[in-house]
Amino acid sequence: MLSLIVAAAENSAIGKDNDLMWHLPDDLKHFKRTTKGHHVISGRKTFESQGKKPLPGRTNIIITRRENYEAKDCIVVSSLDEALGAVRDDDEPFITGGAEIYRIAMPKVDRIYLTRVHAELDADTFFSEPDYNQWKIISEQFHPKDEKHQYSFTVYVMDRKK
Repeated sequence: MLSLIVAAAENSAIGKDNDLMWHLPDDLKHFKRTTKGHHVISGRKTFESQGKKPLPGRTNIIITRRENYEAKDCIVVSSLDEALGAVRDDDEPFITGGAEIYRIAMPKVDRIYLTRVHAELDADTFFSEPDYNQWKIISEQFHPKDEKHQYSFTVYVMDRKK
């Protein structure tokens, strides 16, 4: 099963200036808990926005068109198909962004973990929302705004309808 994990605002915003636009500790814990022990596939810009360090406890795969690109302790590939070839032993690899990688991976994805941040934010990077008629929500969990979370959010897990 190929999964995609994303946090997007109500207006599909996912980033600005190659950075996140919110700090939601409980969503970060959800991301870590969900992806730990799996392969995570991201584009080069997303990887670089994490400080050019692999996410610990996961096999990091970076997709880039840059020849001879090196990322310590990561697998570097030039296409999504090449990345998917490297994850055959994983029962649930994750697409972790950015926008272009989400867009090209969406037709191949079986499950979406969507954190919907309940805000409309100014951004320069947006999530290409899928046709939600093709997806079934299998769980949802609301998290209210509080002293540690500047926005309320809902975590949805959706499977592609057969």
